[in-house]
Amino acid sequence: MKFVVQRVNCANVEVDGDIVGHIQKGFLVLIGITHTDTKEVADYLIKKLINLRVFEDDNGKMNLSLKDIAGSLLLVSQFTLYADCSHGNRPSFTEAAKPEFASELYEYIISECKKQCDNVETGIFGADMKVALVNDGPVTIVLQK
Repeated sequence: MKFVVQRVNCANVEVDGDIVGHIQKGFLVLIGITHTDTKEVADYLIKKLINLRVFEDDNGKMNLSLKDIAGSLLLVSQFTLYADCSHGNRPSFTEAAKPEFASELYEYIISECKKQCDNVETGIFGADMKVALVNDGPVTIVLQK
């Protein structure tokens, strides 16, 4: 499982011309799921995500977590995080989980994040999404297990 975490001032996801998810200060998280992932792996990464101390304190140090700043989450599924470009120029996605499995785990991640964060928005699994963001810093961190 991979979480590409971007600290944002704002972000949104659009599907078919409609904004389906929008946040202000917090994290845009692109989520890649492989076929060997489990709820335990998701729990580990969710804990890391919620407690990741990358927001600035009063001294300008990255020392505060999402919880500390009452930040928001925008969770977006992205199977292309498991692209394999080692052979040729056309990516292979054989390491990405099958949609049925990935969708179930993605929904689990959403439900667990909602237990720990007051504002959780999402994209739509499997949809053609347009993602816009203002990356703060920029700060982008990859969490994986």
